[in-house]
Amino acid sequence: MLGLARDSKTTENMVRSGECLLNLPSAHLVGAVDRLARTTGSNPVPAGKIKRGYRHERDKFDISGLTTLPGETVSAPRAAECPVQIEAKVAHVHKMAQVWHGNLVAIEVRVTRVPARPGIMMDGRPNRIDPDKWRPLIMSIQQFYGLTPQKLQRSELGQIPESAYKPQAGGPRLDFCVVFPDVQLHIGEAPLGAGPESRDSGFALRAPRNDVQRFPIISLAAIEPPPAISTAASAIVALGLAKPATIRNAVESSGVA
Repeated sequence: MLGLARDSKTTENMVRSGECLLNLPSAHLVGAVDRLARTTGSNPVPAGKIKRGYRHERDKFDISGLTTLPGETVSAPRAAECPVQIEAKVAHVHKMAQVWHGNLVAIEVRVTRVPARPGIMMDGRPNRIDPDKWRPLIMSIQQFYGLTPQKLQRSELGQIPESAYKPQAGGPRLDFCVVFPDVQLHIGEAPLGAGPESRDSGFALRAPRNDVQRFPIISLAAIEPPPAISTAASAIVALGLAKPATIRNAVESSGVA
């Protein structure tokens, strides 16, 4: 399952061709990967990416310095320097987060082949990658890491401020409220009682005495959860906020042993 922006050139190509190829780099290829930062195959460049400093590049293999190899089961090219490549066919495209300006899609793919370099395979197990022989490149919160605690180098994407990813003002908003007998938890752009001028992406807790406790800002997926998820989330929040006596009385009155 791959989560991508709906207006991405990668998404467009996958939906059009019905296939994809994932090139997995090792840590020593960090420079080549970073050269791809803030580049897009989309022309014209989407407004959101212009705001984050992106530019159009038609040939990303050229600017990265990586070498192309033909795919074995798909038409997309492989990167010869990457020790692992995953070839796959698109199975389903699931729309999600449509109330958010990002308009994300979840693309379900079926893996058709995984070419891997012999030098990273497990001894005596030709179909298993040996984790002691491969050091994959890892991007964690837009910073580059390997299997070490230190950053590998400066990340170009890491220079983009988090505020540049925030949905534009005035767009659709997701807002919902969970109500309990003793407490009310409101999640959304505006805390309870706040006007438009004080909206932010936080949440507030209102107790019976009508004072409001502010909690740290959190990230929420802009989707409407299924009823079962909503019920489970409500139960978790209720248990976390309720007093022990309240929980005991609720259980006893329900007849649950």
